[in-house]
Amino acid sequence: MRDNSGVFCSLVFFFFFFFIVTCVDAEDPYRFFTWKVTYGDIYPLGVKQQGILINGQFPGPKIDSVTNDNLIISVYNYLREPFLISWNGLQQRRNSWQDGVYGTNCPIPPGKNFTYNLQVKDQIGSFFYYPSLGFQKAAGGFGGISIYSRWRIPVPFPPPAGDHTVLVGDWFKRSHRFLLIFPQRYTYRFRISNVGLTTSINFRIQGHTMKLVEVEGSHTLQNTYSSLDIHLGQSYSVLVTANQRPFDYYVVVSSRFTSKVLTSTAILHYANSAGRVYGRPPGGPTTQIDSSLQQTRSIRWNLTASGPRPNPQGSYHYGMIKPARTIRLANSAPIINGKQRYAVNSVSFTPADTPLKLADYFNIPNVFYVGSISDHPTGGGAYLQTSVMHADFRSFIEIVFENWEDSVQSWHIDGYSFFVVGMDGGQWSSSSRLRYNLRDTVARSTVQVYPKSWTAIYMALDNVGMWNIRSADRARQYLGQQFYLRVYSPAHSWRDEYPIPRNALLCGRAAGRHTRPL
Repeated sequence: MRDNSGVFCSLVFFFFFFFIVTCVDAEDPYRFFTWKVTYGDIYPLGVKQQGILINGQFPGPKIDSVTNDNLIISVYNYLREPFLISWNGLQQRRNSWQDGVYGTNCPIPPGKNFTYNLQVKDQIGSFFYYPSLGFQKAAGGFGGISIYSRWRIPVPFPPPAGDHTVLVGDWFKRSHRFLLIFPQRYTYRFRISNVGLTTSINFRIQGHTMKLVEVEGSHTLQNTYSSLDIHLGQSYSVLVTANQRPFDYYVVVSSRFTSKVLTSTAILHYANSAGRVYGRPPGGPTTQIDSSLQQTRSIRWNLTASGPRPNPQGSYHYGMIKPARTIRLANSAPIINGKQRYAVNSVSFTPADTPLKLADYFNIPNVFYVGSISDHPTGGGAYLQTSVMHADFRSFIEIVFENWEDSVQSWHIDGYSFFVVGMDGGQWSSSSRLRYNLRDTVARSTVQVYPKSWTAIYMALDNVGMWNIRSADRARQYLGQQFYLRVYSPAHSWRDEYPIPRNALLCGRAAGRHTRPL
């Protein structure tokens, strides 16, 4: 990759090369992984620096799995600091114990081991994992996750000749070039994830179009795009056919909605190429909001595709279910005690001394208070709090994200996918529902909110647990733009939620307590 403008660049993307996996006829198989997390020298932009490696790799190993597979991932922490991995987009059905954020899990201490026991229950699609503590994500430790459909389930496009994971992130030195070799006439799948810290990006391939086929587990109508905006934490799958003249072509990533446009490139090299790339890389959109908004609205659910998908209250017709509750969430950037903080509904989150899930399980008092954050903007002064909001299991809710700042926001909800029913500029009101897409919007786990705008989602609360709702901007999240949604079932039944794992790490005020074995 290189920065063709001659200036320092803070975008980098990484290619993984994998072909479609073949599934055996077995019921919910187990896949075992052993990961050793270490420091090591990395050269993400051609400059040596210390990074976080998994099994000596940067980025980390790609996880290939099939719907309903059980993933047993044993993580050994050889860093000099605690470490924790979260699984962006994996829903952890009935199992928030495995979510891998500090509100649910104790970090893995230096020199220690923890084994995650995950099931990719009723999911397909493209996702990624990353370190969830502090700013470790800036040093690496992330990788791609692909969940393929079970072999009897038809996929709404022919098998591609190759299946490639592309991870795009922020970095801080000069870039260098990657080469991607393509035989001509074949079609390839790109799974593109924005694993960055702060920046929305635009992805494009010179002289080629991209057919969108999947967004974070939802098969989409197969619209064709010349470029795609991908916001923080989002993942897209596209098909690209090598049907142009046999030359080299630029693969371009550039920043969106930034005053200075940062650009990085790789090279798509036809196997029988007659010449190198020429000219400048193709330009893309920069600060324009309207084109990005229209592109997002054009992404629709493929209602005829088979495969696992959200099933609120036994029906795929999400638009026919009346929400029982509306939650409005407004982000802000207050100064609290003389320091820059970020907040949701005037509350800036502060971590407790004990993971909230453990405190809830062991009934440890004074760690958090349910209802410590309002479900609508208060307009009052911002304050610090370990904010937790209550929600009832099996209810169907509407969430409206309201952004009155000048920057694009990106929001992620752990444990769920949700239907993005509407987004627009200005103030949201009940009349905004008249413009909702109640038929074929996609279900996903991360959504953007444009400046001075709102985004509305519908979500079926069918997954008991303590779930993190957060800004995908790492600095904003770290400084308070997050909270936890406690989806509660009074039945306390294993049918609703798995018991605490017998290998659960216990820390803070939960240290020394005893867990029930599985």
